Amino acid sequence: MKTRNMIITSLFAALICIAAYIVIPLPFSPVPITLQTLFVMMAGLLLPFEYAGLTVVIYLLLGIVGLPVFSGGASGIGSIVGPTGGYLIGFLVGSMVISMLVKSSKNKFAISFVSAIVGGIVVVYAFGVIWLAWKTDMGIQKAFVVGALPFLLGDFVKAFVATFVAVPLNKFFEQTGYMDSMKSSSDINKKAA
Repeated sequence: MKTRNMIITSLFAALICIAAYIVIPLPFSPVPITLQTLFVMMAGLLLPFEYAGLTVVIYLLLGIVGLPVFSGGASGIGSIVGPTGGYLIGFLVGSMVISMLVKSSKNKFAISFVSAIVGGIVVVYAFGVIWLAWKTDMGIQKAFVVGALPFLLGDFVKAFVATFVAVPLNKFFEQTGYMDSMKSSSDINKKAA
């Protein structure tokens, strides 16, 4: 892995860590509002599949080994296996889904926006709500009401902001070749053929 790729991947992991400290707790939900999904979406919109996934893996590993990088400064394996751990796992899958969906159309706003919604909202909440229901025995419907519904409007705004920032950045990266070193091996093989 090239130095630039390590720096960019680490930068996105750091942004997700920082966003975990921007917390608005809700009295009716074990899930707080954070800006983490914004940067998970940005990673998926800007980085190739494997780097988007690696970004979240780095973030998760930092938290698992004890650095206070999860929501509100939490850390440890207990955060992964606890009631909100599904959202953390959803970050990993969601970032990669976004990257896969947007792969060939990074410069198109509508496709990028829909990709951010599917990966950053639908996938993250699918993992998070199911996990929350399982860990708390509250049932899927109640888990959706306390673990997803209050956050949907804000997450649609985050998806819009992530797309609004990512589309011009992708155009810039394409014009300058700045992210060429991050192209996935499948992209390189297609160009060679």
